[in-house]
Amino acid sequence: MKKYILIFLVLFGLNAFSQIQKGFVIDENGKPIENATITNPKSNTHSHTDEIGNFSIDKSNVGDVLNVSALGHKKTDYTITDSERTILMESGSFKLEEVVIQSKIAAINVISKIDLETTPVNSSQEILRKVPGLFIGQHAGGGKAEQIFLRGFDIDHGTDIAINVDGMPVNMVSHAHGQGYADLHFVIPETVDKIDFGKGTYYASKGDFATAGYVDFGTKEKLDFSSIGVEVGQFNTFRTVGLFDLLGSNKKQSAYIATEYILTDGPFVSPQNFNRINLFGKYSFVLEDNSRFSIIASRFTSKWDTSGQIPQRLVDDGTISRFGSVDDTEGGATSRSNFYVSFRKPIDENTFLKASTFYSNYKFELFSNFTFFLEDPVNGDQIKQIEYRNLYGINAELNKNINKESVDLLFQLGFGVRNDATTNTELSHTLNRITTLETIKLGDIDESNVFSYLNTEIRLGKWLINPAVRLDYFKFGYQDKLAGNYMTQTESQVKVSPKMNVAYSQNNDLQFYFKTGMGFHSNDARVVIANNGDEILPKAIGTDIGTIWKPFPRLIVNSALWYLYLQQEFVYVGDAGVVEPRGETSRAGFDLGIRYQLSNYFFFNFDANYTHARSINEPNGQNYIPLAPDFTSTGGLSFQNWKKFSGGLRYRYMDDRPANENNSIVAKGYFITDFNVNYTFKKIVFGVTVENLFNSEWNETQFATESRLKNETASVEEIHFTPGAPFFLKVGVLYKF
Repeated sequence: MKKYILIFLVLFGLNAFSQIQKGFVIDENGKPIENATITNPKSNTHSHTDEIGNFSIDKSNVGDVLNVSALGHKKTDYTITDSERTILMESGSFKLEEVVIQSKIAAINVISKIDLETTPVNSSQEILRKVPGLFIGQHAGGGKAEQIFLRGFDIDHGTDIAINVDGMPVNMVSHAHGQGYADLHFVIPETVDKIDFGKGTYYASKGDFATAGYVDFGTKEKLDFSSIGVEVGQFNTFRTVGLFDLLGSNKKQSAYIATEYILTDGPFVSPQNFNRINLFGKYSFVLEDNSRFSIIASRFTSKWDTSGQIPQRLVDDGTISRFGSVDDTEGGATSRSNFYVSFRKPIDENTFLKASTFYSNYKFELFSNFTFFLEDPVNGDQIKQIEYRNLYGINAELNKNINKESVDLLFQLGFGVRNDATTNTELSHTLNRITTLETIKLGDIDESNVFSYLNTEIRLGKWLINPAVRLDYFKFGYQDKLAGNYMTQTESQVKVSPKMNVAYSQNNDLQFYFKTGMGFHSNDARVVIANNGDEILPKAIGTDIGTIWKPFPRLIVNSALWYLYLQQEFVYVGDAGVVEPRGETSRAGFDLGIRYQLSNYFFFNFDANYTHARSINEPNGQNYIPLAPDFTSTGGLSFQNWKKFSGGLRYRYMDDRPANENNSIVAKGYFITDFNVNYTFKKIVFGVTVENLFNSEWNETQFATESRLKNETASVEEIHFTPGAPFFLKVGVLYKF
């Protein structure tokens, strides 16, 4: 009988003698502080606040004094009382010695917190670069989603990385230009408050595309101040951004709107004529039972011209400059409107529910010409890609904590639905953007994903054991409008993805971890239909062994050895409307990161990433993975609030890498240095930014492409590239009010 009573107590957490104390941590503006560390020196116990500032700490009693610390805030002591326990923290200088390596699977996220505090983002490109080891390249006039590189992947625009903003997916499945297309340009950088990232296939709440990893961005719940800024620069560049607080110091409600407008011609002979408009609004309020409700609405539009990717041979013989073009009629336009509602409700002291729903309306039109006159020697090879998409989804997660004397348990049960419906997704052969010469592909796509997951965390002393499993159901539908008869073709499949993560925290300064799990990325619906349902969800299997170490108060070192296997995948090439098999691949590598605070104002960061990436079934020498980076590194020195100055000097380096399977064509690497400095005078901030400080000649994106020019009798396969920006100076002013 005693055994059954004990089981009952474990399951429902009914321990009358647990001495668990709960509270809430906020800043001066009433914003909850996430990841604050609460320590009880009397009982030698500690805890951390969750995403809305709540915490619970065991072995603590009324009268005990808690030590509370958080990055960017002054340390404070709080005496436990019987009344409501709301702890107020004042803003303070950023101190690396206050960083605590938390006993959780995603402890590495402390790195992104440090980087965001010490080197704030000021462009949509910089947002993604905050993920250690992640590189991007733009090759379509600034309006197209960036090409992404991570852990030996040329991820294209998002095939193997899951990106979310406030819980809303960014990746577009079965996109006109490529599977997983992730355009993050609807995010205004100044609204970003936190970055959550993870590398590998180890996270149950992350599903489609989370093979190389995932990145989640969170926007601010509340503004510390309103501001309006203007920035001007070379190449007819202009940017203005405004953030406006609507409710002031209201403790229960917050609301703000943000707007951004950008113009630039870029350094190209043919101007980019790029412009982008962003509008964003967020309203949040807290109910009497501490439930939190948020509503977000945003609108983004962009259009541009581009010089495209130019062949190396024309630059070598002096026909065009590095910033010239072959077909300057390329370019496009895109827009996205988002509406998002989230709700978090506490059910009891140990249980809460998170739920959200979102809707996006998306439009995309892109004109490209990669091969010039290879296919059509008279009119050229320009293509048009168009899609109109409605994206809808809901997510819900139930969290249950069970606290015992010797073991803590956390259960997360999640459920979600996502549906993408596109109308008249098109690939056409065009002339001068106006005349359609041939419609190559045209159809409607309907793709649904229903998923559920169970994530369990078991804390046993210094050990954290995290078994988890995810279940996904996909249904793909395609109506080919070029077929003679009406028919909607469908395929479906179920995917089970188990995970197992283990962390050992020796203390608050040292953690070892082991992660393993299965993941996947879905294939384009047109690939699924064309292959009769074969290899719908190619699986990925990964393993990480690593450590996070704080050997000195102002030094953090993280390192990891990792391996990732990716099953056969059939890739839909949106630029040609064909299916290409790519085969099995394996990647193995090593990540190293260092964060060091030299003084109260100066910070140093360094990341290095090595990868060995190969196709499994190809012979040696023919098994290179095109454009897979083998070595990358980023780093720099930044300073904050030093005699009213802030800024930094940062570099990024990518080694030479194979551009084709036998490495006979090589994509050249680069080393680029950027610099910025800001000066604050009362409520005004003056800033100077220099991209490519030393005016290095570099290629931002490169491809091994077969092309033919109008006057050529035979095609040539070689590097085609988009040049990286030369020395680029911008100055700006920001007014806070």
